[in-house]
Amino acid sequence: MELRPCMAARAFAAGCPGRRVGGGAATSPPHRLRQLPRPILKRSLAVGAIFISGRGPVATRSRWSTLVTAAYNTGTADLVDFNWEILGFQPVPTDFMYVMRCSSDGEFIKGELVPYGSIELNPAAAVLNYGQGLLEGLRAHRKEDGSVLLFRPDQNALRMKIGADRLCMPAPSVEQFIEAIKLVVLANKRWVPPTGKGSLYIRPLLIGSGAMLGVAPAPQYTFLVFACPVGHYFKDGLSPISLLTEEEYHRAAPGGTGDIQTIGNYASVVNARKRAKEKGHSDVLYLDPVHKKFVEEVSSCNIFMVKDNIISTPLLMGTILPGITRRSVIEYAGSLGFQVEERLITIDELLDADEVFCTGTSVVLSSVGCIVYKGRKVEYENQKFGAVSQQLYSALAAIQKGLVEDNMGWTVQLS
Repeated sequence: MELRPCMAARAFAAGCPGRRVGGGAATSPPHRLRQLPRPILKRSLAVGAIFISGRGPVATRSRWSTLVTAAYNTGTADLVDFNWEILGFQPVPTDFMYVMRCSSDGEFIKGELVPYGSIELNPAAAVLNYGQGLLEGLRAHRKEDGSVLLFRPDQNALRMKIGADRLCMPAPSVEQFIEAIKLVVLANKRWVPPTGKGSLYIRPLLIGSGAMLGVAPAPQYTFLVFACPVGHYFKDGLSPISLLTEEEYHRAAPGGTGDIQTIGNYASVVNARKRAKEKGHSDVLYLDPVHKKFVEEVSSCNIFMVKDNIISTPLLMGTILPGITRRSVIEYAGSLGFQVEERLITIDELLDADEVFCTGTSVVLSSVGCIVYKGRKVEYENQKFGAVSQQLYSALAAIQKGLVEDNMGWTVQLS
C-alpha cells in the first residue's frame, strides 16, 4: 500500500476557488504552482545526504508533484504573509510534511519531505479498522534572532516507542524521530509565527497503514509528521478555564491504554467534551473508573493542585498519560524549591485547593478558574491566575521561547 495524494488534492493542484485558512477570510490561490523561496530540499535518511529535487516551482519527480498547498506568494522567504492575530488551534495548511514507511520487519528507511496534502489509505488499513495508531505533539517557537527552538523532542520520541511497543508496532528510532521533526520545521520555517504570536505545532503520527481483515499487527506502518501554526488552545487564551467533572463516562480504565498516546483515547472523550462546552465549560475533568473519587486528568492535559504552597499531581498508575509538560513542571518546580508530590488526589481535595492548573503541549500551562462537581461550583483565586501557576507558566514559557537561558537543557535550537 502506498500513501498518495487524493483526487481532491490533484483537483486543487489544477486550480480551485478561494478557501478559508485558519478561520480568516477566504484566500484565492493563483492557478499556477507556487514559487518557493528556496530549492526544495529532500533528505534521504537511508544515506544521510541532501538532494535538490527541484528549483523554483514545485517540481518533485513523483506523483506528489501535482500537489499544491495554500498559495501565499507574499511575505518574505523567512516569514509567510499571514494574519497571525487570528491564530487559534485548528489546521492551517503549510508547505511540507514528512513520510517514512516500514514493512513488518520493523525497519524504517528512506524517509523524505513531500508537499503537504491529503493521503490515500486502503479501506482495510489497520488504523482505520482497528485503531492501530499513535500520535504525538510538540511545539517550535521563533526566537528574536530568527532561530527556532524545539522543546524536549527526545521525550516525544521515547514516549512514541513505549506506545508502539504496547500496540505491537515498530517505531522510528529516537534519532530518526528527531531528524524528521527538524526537517519538517526547517522546511516550514516561514510558517513559524513571529515571537509572541504563537508557535508551530508539530504532529507526528505512527499508523498501521497496511491492509488486513483479522485482528493482528499490520503488515506495513507509516510514520508521518506535519505541522501548522497555532495560537492558544482554549478560545479565551490565557484566561483561567472552567472544568466540568464527568460523572458518567471515564477516559481510561486500569489495564487499558490510558497511559499511551493511542488515537482511540481521544475519540472516547469527544462526547463528554461536547456536552461540557454546550454548558459553557472549557473542558472535562475525569475521575477514576473504579472508586469514582480520585482525580485523573482533563481530556487533553494533566492536572495539578496547589495547597499551602505544596504542588500535587495525580500519581501515574496506568490510566493517566505521562505528559512531557507535566514532567517538566515537576522537575522545574522542584529546582525552585517547591515540594512536589505525585499521589492519589480525591475530588474533595481538589475542590479545597488554593490553586489548580492544567499542563500539556497544547495548553502549555492553563490556570483553572472554576470546577463544577455534582452541581457545585468552586472558584479559585477569583478566577485569576494564582501566584504559583503564574510563576511556573512564566518560567516554562520563557524557556520554550528562548527568552531566558535554558539551564535545564531542554531546548534544541535550529538555525
